[in-house]
Amino acid sequence: MRNRELDVWVVFHFPKEKIAKLKAKANAEMGTTSNISSLQALMAHLWQATTRARHLQPDQQVNYRFAIGLRQRWEPEPLPKEYLGTAVIGVNVTAIASELLQNGLGWAASQINKKISSLTPEQARNHLVDWVKKPTLIPNMRNPTLLARLFTGSSPRFNVYGNDFGWGRPLAVRSGAGNKMDGKLTVFPGAEEGSIDFEACLLPETIQTMMDDAEFMEAVA
Repeated sequence: MRNRELDVWVVFHFPKEKIAKLKAKANAEMGTTSNISSLQALMAHLWQATTRARHLQPDQQVNYRFAIGLRQRWEPEPLPKEYLGTAVIGVNVTAIASELLQNGLGWAASQINKKISSLTPEQARNHLVDWVKKPTLIPNMRNPTLLARLFTGSSPRFNVYGNDFGWGRPLAVRSGAGNKMDGKLTVFPGAEEGSIDFEACLLPETIQTMMDDAEFMEAVA
C-alpha cells in the first residue's frame, strides 16, 4: 500500500495569454466560439497530460471528479454573496484512456462542459434533499487503487490576492495537508490578473513526466 508521503506537489502557473490559446483551440476543435470556458479548457489540458504521464493501459477507465458551484444555480434566487457555506456538488466525468488522448483537447473539454451544463437547479435541490434523507460520505481519496482518478476543488474566482490582513498583499496561496494526495489538482487565481495556478499533488514520476511533456509545458509559464 502506497504511503501518501511518496506523493509530491508542484504549482503549475498558466498565464492569461496561454489560457486564451487553450480556450480558442478547444472551441475551434469543437466548432464553437466560446461554449468551452477558459477553466474547462485548462482542466482538460491537465486531465490529458496527467493521463499521458501515468502511462495507463489504453482500455483503462479514467475519472475526473470536480466541484460545481451552486450559487448561481439556486432557485428561485441565487444564494447571496454573504452566504459562507459550501455550496458545491461533486460530479464525475469518465472516459477511456485511449479515447481521452486520441480525441483532442476540444473533446476532453466538451465532456467537462457537458457535465457542468447539464446540472439543473432542480437536480441540485434534489441532490441535497436526498442527502438529508440518506447521507453519504466522500469516498476515500487516498485509496491506493484509484490510480486513474483526478480531483479538483477550489476556484480561480476567489479574490485571495485582494486580502490584506495587515502585512501586505499575499505573495502566494497554497492548500493545506488535507489536499495533499495523489490526483489532487487544486485551482487558485494566479498572482497576475487573468492567470490561473494549479497545485498538483501526484506521484514523483508523474510530475517529472509532465514536466518533460513539451505539449503540456507549452501552456505553463
